[in-house]
Amino acid sequence: MQPTIRQLEVFLAVARAGSFRRAAEALHLSQPALSQHIGDLERGLGARLLDRQRRKVLVTEAGRILEDHAQRVFTALAGAREAIAELDGVGRGSLVVGASTTPGIYVLPAVIAAFEREYPRVSVSLRLGNSRVIEEQVRANELDLGMVGGHGLRAGEECLTAGLLDELILIVSPEHAWTAHRSVSPARLGRERLLTREEGSATRQVTERALQLAGVKIDRTLELGHTEAIKQAVMAGLGVAFVSVYAVRGELDTGRLRHVRVQGIRIRRHFHVIHNEGRVLTARAQAFLVTLQATRDGSSHKTRGRHAAE
Repeated sequence: MQPTIRQLEVFLAVARAGSFRRAAEALHLSQPALSQHIGDLERGLGARLLDRQRRKVLVTEAGRILEDHAQRVFTALAGAREAIAELDGVGRGSLVVGASTTPGIYVLPAVIAAFEREYPRVSVSLRLGNSRVIEEQVRANELDLGMVGGHGLRAGEECLTAGLLDELILIVSPEHAWTAHRSVSPARLGRERLLTREEGSATRQVTERALQLAGVKIDRTLELGHTEAIKQAVMAGLGVAFVSVYAVRGELDTGRLRHVRVQGIRIRRHFHVIHNEGRVLTARAQAFLVTLQATRDGSSHKTRGRHAAE
């Protein structure tokens, strides 16, 4: 007996929740009905898919194989629905975009505003998380597009464009002694407390890699879970930090933060746009990429002009 779509849906819900009760609640099913679906699926495939323990449910080796294939089935079905809906072009509908913190807060709002002016009948939602979270949501087919920084492709992902060029710069408080110098040595940087993002942040990964290549060993760090928290902490004199130039334009213009160059170190990256490689790229997503490209071209001219002035 071939598995049904409903059986696969129930199985994935249990596998993700690790609990029959939570899966039943999420699907609005009774637990006996949910157990019946799982039992029929296991008998039809002739394999035990879930290991039912006292407090949690674990996926067996056979279950992990089915989980991968089931996810592909639902990705293909979503793609088919989208392809049919796209027969009339961009038209109307929704677009779900995910982004890591820096592009999500400081770059994409302007892009979304421009896109909605061009396509007012398309509703765009933006979900934020660090790069690791956005990558997971792309692979789980929860996003039409994801935008992350300093990204290396993983299984199930496809890079669509390099997006915008970003630079991570060292910021200090206006009262910091380094503001009297045009630049500081890597050795002096190593003696300062460096404020960093959490694990899973692309900003942290790119910064750590650049400092390691430059031979800079940081003795003291303070981990903060958001760029805005890091900016406030630098203003308060708690340390120094590398952040995206997009994140501190206002503070640099008003003098609330200062940019200090580090000799021999310049950290650049691209914000990459990724999507699920098994999913059809809709006309709405393609139109959004065109809007992003136009924004990128406009921003690059402004950025070059600003650096030239400096």
